[in-house]
Amino acid sequence: MTNLFDLVEKAKVYDLAQPYFVGMPHHPAHPPFLFGLSKKHGDMVGPGGNSSAAEALALGGHVGTHIDALCHFSCGGKLHGGVEAAAVQSYGGGLEKWSVDTMPPILRRGVLLDIAGHENVEALPADFTITPDHLESAARREGVEIRRGDVVLLRTGWAQYWNDAASYIATVHGAPTGPGPELHGARWLSARGIFGAGSDTIAFERVPAPNMPVHVHLLVESGIHIIEALNLELLAAAGVYTFLFVAAPLKIRGGTGSPIRPFALGL
Repeated sequence: MTNLFDLVEKAKVYDLAQPYFVGMPHHPAHPPFLFGLSKKHGDMVGPGGNSSAAEALALGGHVGTHIDALCHFSCGGKLHGGVEAAAVQSYGGGLEKWSVDTMPPILRRGVLLDIAGHENVEALPADFTITPDHLESAARREGVEIRRGDVVLLRTGWAQYWNDAASYIATVHGAPTGPGPELHGARWLSARGIFGAGSDTIAFERVPAPNMPVHVHLLVESGIHIIEALNLELLAAAGVYTFLFVAAPLKIRGGTGSPIRPFALGL
């Protein structure tokens, strides 16, 4: 009988996270990533000549590669499951329901739908809408089936802009713009009972979208997590369309989201 460790040992690991650095892209609704070396080597030296360095970090829960907890969005004052948001939130304590610290580590079947690749472009245009037809076609070409509980990742090609914040956070009239699914695409995903949906863009859904209908549908109406700012380039280049998706949010009590370091294990 095949041992789990034998399978993991043979697996190819793909890092799906983007790096953190000062000046990195961030959605204008969230704070930037801040970094400072608060202790340099030589500031304190031990009797054996030993020294250490350390840094201070500041960032929002939705900065960099991250996952949205179900409490990230509400509609009509209600969270997923009809919970009244006003009754379970405070500035100091965050959200008491559906917060990110209640999420278990994620070990699930993952599926990559390479929309940019199937459109034969390096990156989708900023105004590109990913339709159900695009999703169906990508799944058919790749020979993959979307199953209940999957994590489905959509590649737009925008990960290549990560080192240029002005390009990655392209704005029109001050609002971010970028490709992604609209409501009909989100409904195609939710109809398959997936656990989470992610992409390599800052907002997952096509933006600008003042009402954020995809976030409302997935998080509030369907209980499906959203993962943003992934790096899917290596995975797509290797043609790995199904894999074990592994990630874990930080246990931020009351948090609406968390940075993650996701991996794809190609077995």
